Amino acid sequence: MAVRIQQTGEVLSAYLSGELDHHTAKEMREQIDSALDLNMPTLLIIDFTDVGFMDSSGIGLVMGRYRKIAKAGASLHVTGTSPQIYKVMKLAGIERLARLEKGE
Repeated sequence: MAVRIQQTGEVLSAYLSGELDHHTAKEMREQIDSALDLNMPTLLIIDFTDVGFMDSSGIGLVMGRYRKIAKAGASLHVTGTSPQIYKVMKLAGIERLARLEKGE
């Protein structure tokens, strides 16, 4: 699993790729949190376009980043989700915390 971080103004984008499971989630969380601490964005975008597999660790990753940025009054968008990942995120109630968008 890889994370590519991009900062544009007050928007921090985290582009995930590969598989997101309990083996890879910790490193991803740490990379995103480090970028959040350095940049303090008003919007965090987590892009799942290149994620081929996700287990419940992905839900935990999104919820944890939401809790972190909500304290600072920032927003969260989850984008590029496959139909399967979108369904899991909807069932977990992520759309109540973040803007949730399907990939194409």
